Amino acid sequence: MRNSISKLLGLVAVAALFLASCTKDLDRQPVYGNTAASLYKDLAGYKSVLAKTYAGLTMTGNSGPDGQGDVSGIDEGFSSYLRQYWSAQELSTDEAVIGWNDATIKDFHFMTWSPADVFIRALYSRIFFQITLANEFIRESAADKVSGRGISGADATEIAYMRAEARFLRALSYYHAMDLFGNVPFVTENDNVGAFLPNQISRANLFNYIESELKAIETELKDARTNEYGRADKAAAWALLSRMYLNAEVYLGAGNAKYTECITYCNKITAVSGYQLINNYRHLFVANNDVTGSSEFIFAVNFDGNRARTWGGTTFLVHAPIVGSMNAADYGVDFGWGGIRTTKQFVQKFAGPAGDSRQNFYTSGQNLEINDISSANDGYGIVKFTNKTSTGANGSNLTWVDTDFAFFRLAEIYLNYAEAVLRGGTGGSSTTALNYINALRQRAYGNSSGDITAPQLTVPFLLDERAKELHWEAVRRTDLIRYGQFTEGTYLWAWKGNTLNGQAVGNHRKLYPIPSADLVANPNLAQNPGY
Repeated sequence: MRNSISKLLGLVAVAALFLASCTKDLDRQPVYGNTAASLYKDLAGYKSVLAKTYAGLTMTGNSGPDGQGDVSGIDEGFSSYLRQYWSAQELSTDEAVIGWNDATIKDFHFMTWSPADVFIRALYSRIFFQITLANEFIRESAADKVSGRGISGADATEIAYMRAEARFLRALSYYHAMDLFGNVPFVTENDNVGAFLPNQISRANLFNYIESELKAIETELKDARTNEYGRADKAAAWALLSRMYLNAEVYLGAGNAKYTECITYCNKITAVSGYQLINNYRHLFVANNDVTGSSEFIFAVNFDGNRARTWGGTTFLVHAPIVGSMNAADYGVDFGWGGIRTTKQFVQKFAGPAGDSRQNFYTSGQNLEINDISSANDGYGIVKFTNKTSTGANGSNLTWVDTDFAFFRLAEIYLNYAEAVLRGGTGGSSTTALNYINALRQRAYGNSSGDITAPQLTVPFLLDERAKELHWEAVRRTDLIRYGQFTEGTYLWAWKGNTLNGQAVGNHRKLYPIPSADLVANPNLAQNPGY
């Protein structure tokens, strides 16, 4: 199952769309090496273009890991969607620091980024490149176009499912845009392809659009757990809605809570037969996690060391955290990159009962304190993603990693449910919430020694529990913002605000800036306040 999308990559015969400035090109069709008539002539052609749309989350071009890059103006190795999304969500928090001097990479953790930041521009461009790919597929897979090409029967039905998947992928990218940047340029398949400058949509209106899209495709996606591994189904849409609703007051403003809706969509997922926590937490992050983690994964992006080579994604998340005296061979790769560690404040989250399997710090030769953020020995290493299989064998390639990355998994749904109940949502129960959290802790401790009681289950407790369960899974920034601890002085970590012991920063940094290049290219855009 692991290679169902990876194998599709071999079908893709498309040339890159180069984005010198993203918003200028939002109204363009992707530029392919073939005509629409030849690409979309049959089911195989549609599948090849859909594969490119999925691959946009992981790959950087059509000749990986280098060559024919999709986005111009940045080193292709840096431009991976997942790599840049992970950096924006993790390097800006207590969970990760990076010691490299590549361009402005340290500005993520220092919280000193500017609208000219090359990494922010790469992420922004990636998001809208992905939306452009999805718009193109959605436009070309409309029922009248499919029938007009002589495609009918089972093939037409399958293409309709694919169209719903493309709408999910577009909604996911628009969600990332909304969460990271707020008010952004907005184009759908209904906009004429031509020379026009996209208008900017408000964060609240974009929330409403994403919500309506995800609800619309509920009946159009394949049933949960019936699609190919790595492809979206109804549960993927439900999981994204759950996350959106949990953060609704961030996106829509105070007083616009949607915790009841969050619980509703959590319940839809937990009612699906086949979803269950796997027994071994570590097996969620191994080279064969398409097998070991499949019962817990709701939507994962696929990597394959031989078929889908990229310097981003989990190749980055395995190589870059190998620091100090860590032996790269222990993690199934040929060398370490000596970059990512974690802060003392995150380490202290595990000060409770011993034996939590989610705690896997590398401490030999490492300093707990980060006196020099550039030193690979300052800050504990984290052992999370590995290119070893569950049986200890190496992945298929020692340079490029096989390990998949789960955008959504069942553990997050348990945590979302519990928090929504504690924050006053209806349709759930405090007993079920407690059972969900203890299920996570029983897996972590291997028994009931980590169980908590009802009085211990509080909203602040859940933030720390989310850190322990979901660290390095690209949710931390969003969580801290929801809890009022990202820019504020209520919680400080090493080098927050570019000081050793941390300091509060301006609240405008809860959003990243619209890149300067796009403001110049599109006068319809307004910069986020504070930049």
